[in-house]
Amino acid sequence: MPTHIQVTGATIALDDHGQGAPVLLLHGFPATRQLWSSVAPRLVDAGFRVVVPDLVGYGASDGRAGRRLDMASQARWILEALDALHIERAVIVAHDVGSAVAQLIVVSTPQRVRGLAVLDGVYAGEWAMEAIASIQAWDPTDASRLFPVLARRLGKSGPMREMLAAYGGQQGGLRLIRAARDLDPRQTEHIAEALRATDVPALVIWGEHDTFLPLDTVARPLAELLHATLVVLPGGHFTPIDCAAEVAKALCDFLGRLPREN
Repeated sequence: MPTHIQVTGATIALDDHGQGAPVLLLHGFPATRQLWSSVAPRLVDAGFRVVVPDLVGYGASDGRAGRRLDMASQARWILEALDALHIERAVIVAHDVGSAVAQLIVVSTPQRVRGLAVLDGVYAGEWAMEAIASIQAWDPTDASRLFPVLARRLGKSGPMREMLAAYGGQQGGLRLIRAARDLDPRQTEHIAEALRATDVPALVIWGEHDTFLPLDTVARPLAELLHATLVVLPGGHFTPIDCAAEVAKALCDFLGRLPREN
């Protein structure tokens, strides 16, 4: 069962396993913490404390009515959760728009971030918003039909369908529509120089067949901005599911190269 942590105006459900240096795993849209189900145990086995939350409004985490679920709000909630867990510094590993959360944390509180790994994430204003336009425009009265459509598009494997299951039914569909409508690429559009200036050690991991956030137009400029090694893996957009073993190995290699804490 997940741990539930109360933050300002929301409740965050998270898994917290292992001992050692903390590693925070953040999912994106339309995912849940299940995205990391085959990666997190490998990191625990490698000797790390691994914290895996559902972002607020996603999966089993809830936000109060009227609260925006944008990534700047998510960043504040995640920092509150880290405080509640008594984690002063962590390596942040983030996928898709979860990497917007990570980047905003790095810019606002770089002292809290020991390292940053971005997997198939966002760069400046490139959030692949065209891919979710249909969800943003979905008729809320017909929200129950959203999960079957999403499952046909994305849920080709068992792990993908398990990850998306939180959005089944009318209420699940409404949660996903709300989350989609609160995404705002302007929140990272102009942070590139501030991000570069933090000089936090970074790694970029990408699926060579990512059609949502392409390798050449998003991954390579992001890696250059972060002065990061770019690791290309034989997967699509959802690399933590497509090639979990390779993702875990790349992360363990990166974590092993980070300076030790005093």
